[in-house]
Amino acid sequence: MFYHISLEHEILLHPRYFGPNLLNTVKQKLFTEVEGTCTGKYGFVIAVTTIDNIGAGVIQPGRGFVLYPVKYKAIVFRPFKGEVVDAIVTQVNKVGLFTEIGPMSCFISRHSIPSEMEFDPNSNPPCYKTMDEDIVIQQDDEIRLKIVGTRVDKNDIFAIGSLMDDYLVPYSTFTLANHVAKSPLEGGNFSRRPPIGCVRGGRGLDAERGN
Repeated sequence: MFYHISLEHEILLHPRYFGPNLLNTVKQKLFTEVEGTCTGKYGFVIAVTTIDNIGAGVIQPGRGFVLYPVKYKAIVFRPFKGEVVDAIVTQVNKVGLFTEIGPMSCFISRHSIPSEMEFDPNSNPPCYKTMDEDIVIQQDDEIRLKIVGTRVDKNDIFAIGSLMDDYLVPYSTFTLANHVAKSPLEGGNFSRRPPIGCVRGGRGLDAERGN
């Protein structure tokens, strides 16, 4: 998901920046040009952590610009099929759920939502919910999903998700027997509260336990 890796980038600098602050200018342009961008191979660049080397500049013939090769380390966000992640619901309609996982968009098809959850277009806002409304998913809710596929473009990554697995919505799969299973995201036991915020009506694991 998140990785700390070494990368390279080239900074093209205008002659007006030549002077005592040249190296600082190269560093600032690196932050501006790479942070928040995406490459299909390495994913989304979240933050530059260190600049390891700024190479000798190469004058571009006929232009006067200088090209500086830069080696740096950065934290990148690269999702893979099979990972379980938290997401924010941005849109709910009859075809499914549109979510955001940090900088990445993820779609959950209606066919990848548990059958006991029905779409309610008359709700305000529209939502997916169980018949007793014990579980409701609507816009701005935080949910946990499993990535079942990704599409990698040159400058973007798009994911397909599913709620049809353990520890995902709905909580019917989150039983007392596996309540103490170790969470790969938290490195310890699951807390007494549900891991995601879309259980309505004050019910959840504690309600199932009779607490």
